[in-house]
Amino acid sequence: MMNDAEIQIQFPKPGTWQEFTLTPIYQDKGGYRPPARYTQDEIPADHAPAMAAVVAALVGMGEDWQAVQVWARLKEFYAPEEDDPMRTEEAVELTVEAVNPQGGRRVFTSRDYPEFIVTDPAAVDFFKYFTKQNHE
Repeated sequence: MMNDAEIQIQFPKPGTWQEFTLTPIYQDKGGYRPPARYTQDEIPADHAPAMAAVVAALVGMGEDWQAVQVWARLKEFYAPEEDDPMRTEEAVELTVEAVNPQGGRRVFTSRDYPEFIVTDPAAVDFFKYFTKQNHE
């Protein structure tokens, strides 16, 4: 099921956005898939801008908080238009675990930061690339 898929992104050095490990977690047709891990150097160049969009959302957090781990999930949300009131769009929703210099740790969601809902189609493609493609 698609809604069970998620991508985890870990930042080993909080605040150093160019270093990360990305782990897609999803089930294939057989029901289970061992996680693959990607480093920043293994992200295909055409997907780098989408990763940058995710990082841009994180950078907008209060400066005391630095993301250490991010969970990205694909969500459908209503984007009604006059001629199509039931229209939905896909977006990538981020949940972020962050630390601060005082040793605090907490989880932020799109309720804390609306920009954690990334509607950029490139981000949606990025998510699908890592959780669906080449995994028949």
